[in-house]
This record gives sequence, structure tokens and C-alpha cells, in this order.
Amino acid sequence: MSPEVLSAIVIVCSAVLIIALEYRFPYERRQRLLREWLWSDLLLYGLFQSLGLGIVIGALIAFIDRHTGWSSYGLLSGWPIWAQVMFFVLTHDFYIYCFHRMQHRSRYLWRLHEAHHSARDIDWIAGSRSHPLEIFINQTIEFAPMILLGAHPVVPVIKGAISAIWGMWIHCNIDVKSGPLQYVINGPEMHRWHHAKDIPGPEEGLPAEGANFATKFAFWDYLFGSAFRPRDRKPAAYGLFDDNGPFPEDYFRQVAAAFRPFQPVPTDPAGAHEPSMLSSESGGEPPQVARPQ
Repeated sequence: MSPEVLSAIVIVCSAVLIIALEYRFPYERRQRLLREWLWSDLLLYGLFQSLGLGIVIGALIAFIDRHTGWSSYGLLSGWPIWAQVMFFVLTHDFYIYCFHRMQHRSRYLWRLHEAHHSARDIDWIAGSRSHPLEIFINQTIEFAPMILLGAHPVVPVIKGAISAIWGMWIHCNIDVKSGPLQYVINGPEMHRWHHAKDIPGPEEGLPAEGANFATKFAFWDYLFGSAFRPRDRKPAAYGLFDDNGPFPEDYFRQVAAAFRPFQPVPTDPAGAHEPSMLSSESGGEPPQVARPQ
């Protein structure tokens, strides 16, 4: 059995296990397993977009390597496979933390990220909802170094499986308490707060752009002061919406929404009203931009 087939089987089995745990130990009991827009997230985002972008990204990396020959130097070929995997998991996760935090600060990068925050139900497949340009950037930076630095051919397969399974895990609707492990390994206990509509900011000592930007290793948030893990409350709601309605749920409208014109950001000198993460008032700005100055 090829590593690619084995990887696909492991990912599917992990998804089935997580779904079963969501059914048995739900965090949000009101949330249905067969929720609205589930099939769009699963098929359009999770399957077709992933496969299509995988082909494009693979072709791009192969083109770069064909014209540079960097992989022929085999800079990592002497490392054991486990060390190569850990190296790329750790370094890419640090990149994701930094880039993710930048997306919540920049009005331009936020446009590529807001689709990911549009899900009003956070579950195992909600994490697949990402704009294709965001996926193109992140996965090119994820896989290009593995190929160009001459990693073992199985390393991208293992790394891809880890990313897929971890993405399902941190977004899952499972009522889990990680204990001290949450200081090191990220999980749904912290990441669901990253998607919360009522995520706090400077009023609770957190960065203006929000909290819990880590994907795999929670210690990035603790190191850089962006960790939020309350034990006495639950998120009030998820998603991007205001009194004028929600961010579009349709796949094609979400892709197109990233290219809509920017609107002026009004300010409220009295500080009496604070727009949501996405609203007609905020012009679709990232959270900290939408806050009154």
C-alpha cells in the first residue's frame, strides 16, 4: 500500500472517530451533526478545492525545482524521517502563527481569512472553509521547503496527514478538557474561542486582534501573550454577522467577497457601539480595525 493511500485511510478514519466523539460528547449540544452548509464545507472546500489546489501547488513546486535543482542538494537527506517531520511541523506551525496573527491585523490579509471565520457552527469540517488564495499561500509555504530541501518523499505525505487531522481536531465540537497538555498542544478547548464572536481584546489584556492564533502548538500563544482560556464561560456565538445579516455561506460568493471594495470605517467617539468582526459598518475590516479608536 502506497503512503498516499495509507494517509487517506488514516485521515478518513480519524474523521469518523471525531464525528463519533462529537455525537457522544458534544460541546455545543444545540449543534446538529448534519448542520446547514455541511456538504458545501465537505465537498467544495474539503474535497474539490483541496484536490485542485494540491495539483496547482504541486506543479508550481515542481516547476521551481526543475529550474533551480535545489532538491538535488539533499540538504536534509541525512536526517531520520521522524526528525524531518518534526522540523517541518514545528517551523511551519510558527510561520502559521505569525501569518495568522498578521491576517487579523491587516485589512488586506483579513479579506483572505474571513471566510474561515464565517462558520456559525464550529465542527470537524468547519476548518476546511478557507479562501483558495489563503490555502495557496499557506500550503505552498508548507510543502515547498520539504521538496526543495530534499526531504524524504514520505515526509510531505506524513506532514499533510498531520495537518489535516489536526485541523479537524482543533475545530471539533467535542467537550474536552486537555489540562496541562493545553499549554503545549493546541486543541478545541482554546481554538473555539478564536472563532468566537465575543472574543475579548485589550480589555482583558489580550492583543487588539484577538487571541489563540496557534494551530498545533499552543505554546506560541503563551509565549507571545495571545493565549485565552477561560474556565467560567462559553462563547456566545460564532461567525461573522451583524444586524444586516451574515457573511455569505455560499462557496462562490465567499470566494468573490474577498475582492469587494473596501468601505470607510466610521468611528464612534463615545465608544458606545462596537461593530462585529464583519459588518457593513466596519467595511469588512479585521476585528481590531473595526473597534472604535
